[in-house]
Amino acid sequence: MATANFGARVAMRGTKLQTSEAKVPTDRALPLVVESKEKSSRERCRKRHLRIRNRVQGTAERPRLAVFRSNNHIYCQVIDDVAQRTLVAANTMQTQVKEKVSFGGNVEAAMAVGAAVAEACKKVDVKKVVFDRGGNLYHGRVKALADAAREGGLEF
Repeated sequence: MATANFGARVAMRGTKLQTSEAKVPTDRALPLVVESKEKSSRERCRKRHLRIRNRVQGTAERPRLAVFRSNNHIYCQVIDDVAQRTLVAANTMQTQVKEKVSFGGNVEAAMAVGAAVAEACKKVDVKKVVFDRGGNLYHGRVKALADAAREGGLEF
């Protein structure tokens, strides 16, 4: 049996702790657990979203346009936080958006969702909103959705 020589303060099972060097068998797999202190991108996004939500609140006059982005789809809602009510919702799984795009996780799909939410807001007589990017960076799909909603007539 092969052994490895480790420093002091290592004891074999069934022996007393010795201050001298102890022999530990190397033919057994020792469990090694490495934990990273860095948080995942989803956890960092959630933390950013909580910071944003402390400052952004939707009212009846100016509801909140909230965006959620996954790998395959993008979702947005127009929310009145005072009444705790969703006024309008649009996503890439709706039939009117699905007909226009082949895949829901790209910029073209985000533009289609932005146009759809702006059109739905006109029906409910909502013109001004507060934009809540949901912790995501204002870039790519989130920016495309916001630009398409602005082109559709929403002000924010």
